[in-house]
Amino acid sequence: MVKCDHGNGTQGRILVAGSLAFDFIMGFPGRFQEHILPEKLHIINLSFLVDRMRKQRGGCAGNIGYTLALLGEKPRLVAAAGGDFGSYCSYLEGLGVDTSCIEQHPDEMTATCMITTDKSNNQITGFYVGAMARAREISLKACVTPSTCFAVVAPDDPPAMLRHACEAREAGVPVIFDPSFQVIALDGEELMRGADGAKALILNDYEFAVFQEKTGHTLDELRQRIELVVVTLGERGSRIHTGEGRDIEVAPVRIQQVVDPTGAGDAYRAGFVHGLVRGEDLEVCGRKGSVAAAYAIENYGTQSFTFTVEEFNRRYYENYGAMPPAEVLAAC
Repeated sequence: MVKCDHGNGTQGRILVAGSLAFDFIMGFPGRFQEHILPEKLHIINLSFLVDRMRKQRGGCAGNIGYTLALLGEKPRLVAAAGGDFGSYCSYLEGLGVDTSCIEQHPDEMTATCMITTDKSNNQITGFYVGAMARAREISLKACVTPSTCFAVVAPDDPPAMLRHACEAREAGVPVIFDPSFQVIALDGEELMRGADGAKALILNDYEFAVFQEKTGHTLDELRQRIELVVVTLGERGSRIHTGEGRDIEVAPVRIQQVVDPTGAGDAYRAGFVHGLVRGEDLEVCGRKGSVAAAYAIENYGTQSFTFTVEEFNRRYYENYGAMPPAEVLAAC
């Protein structure tokens, strides 16, 4: 194992623990449902002829870190990668992302995700874990510095997610717990171990329903144990539930054209956390998440979009009628 560190010396306010991966994103010009016979579900053997494919840099930590960098942050990624990660590592560093806590394993491949999206934006995904399985060996606590404000625990090797959430708490760092699709892999006790006492729990509406079913907790019960429960609602925006009983509705951003929904959730998380670390109102945090997600949806791939801070703020204004405020207080 070697550290993926070329000496950028960046000290990030935000730790992002999660997966790093290469994504092969494919587009199917039809609809999956037209080729699935209900009476033959026990012997599915399907091949979809795709009309486009692109290899992209991805992984939840990489995607969140990328968007945070566009917003002017210098996040520190806590993740495991393979021997094929060198160019990706250099790319992140060129954006200002701190890679000093990425551990690179030359004997493994970086995790690889193959995603096929149909005309209705339904997706079929295959995922090879690769070096991601070694993320459980990384100490998040060792990556904390006095400047650390938040630790985002995003989808990763499940034991790594639980270790990193626990170590962040032990280090006194507020946790943003983002299990996302790993609600399937984690049981109810594990999900609550990651979320209990967190600054925020972020899930989409389907994932939140699974989270509630597995943990057996109602929203009101979760409010008593988690400061913020953030539920993204796709084209309906998002909803922020606070421990004090407030329910904040966040309107979505107008989308110019839906190109690819992959990575929109990661972009939302980056925008939301960027607002949190700057001490902004929760509605502003949610709006920033929506603006960032819109850029992702309008582009093919999870790190293909780009914007300047000025462009981001202008789009925020065009959708919400006000500019996002300047940094108003120290969040840590």
